[in-house]
Amino acid sequence: MKTYIVDANVLMSILISGKAVYRNLLKEYVFLSSDFAFIEIDKYQKVILQKAKLDNDSFKHFSYFVFSNVHFLPNYVIDENVKQKAIALVSDVDIKDVAYVALSMQLDITLLTRDQVLHDGLRKKGFRSIQMFDDFLRNA
Repeated sequence: MKTYIVDANVLMSILISGKAVYRNLLKEYVFLSSDFAFIEIDKYQKVILQKAKLDNDSFKHFSYFVFSNVHFLPNYVIDENVKQKAIALVSDVDIKDVAYVALSMQLDITLLTRDQVLHDGLRKKGFRSIQMFDDFLRNA
């Protein structure tokens, strides 16, 4: 199974859409994320609930499925030197994304994002281990 890092933007998009296609993707691929994603999801939970396409019960069941199929890793698994390199890469793009970039670097796994600014900013700096989530979906 191919493994990817996903950021909170991807997770929120999956939760809001509630599309059945994500059930298949979550079974066919291994998705990892930083535990920082919980902070971002908690911060935007009202927006997620307002925009959710599923009724309340279906949304809860879908959320259980999503969160039981994404593996969250704590910040302490990232080496300090890797974290510093990630900070240097994202400091002028979006510092909040440092955990995802560092995890991608630490594990040498592609980061999937819906954040075009992050994607383009990192690519300009030579970081190639990043892909737009929509491009991933087209090729999955």
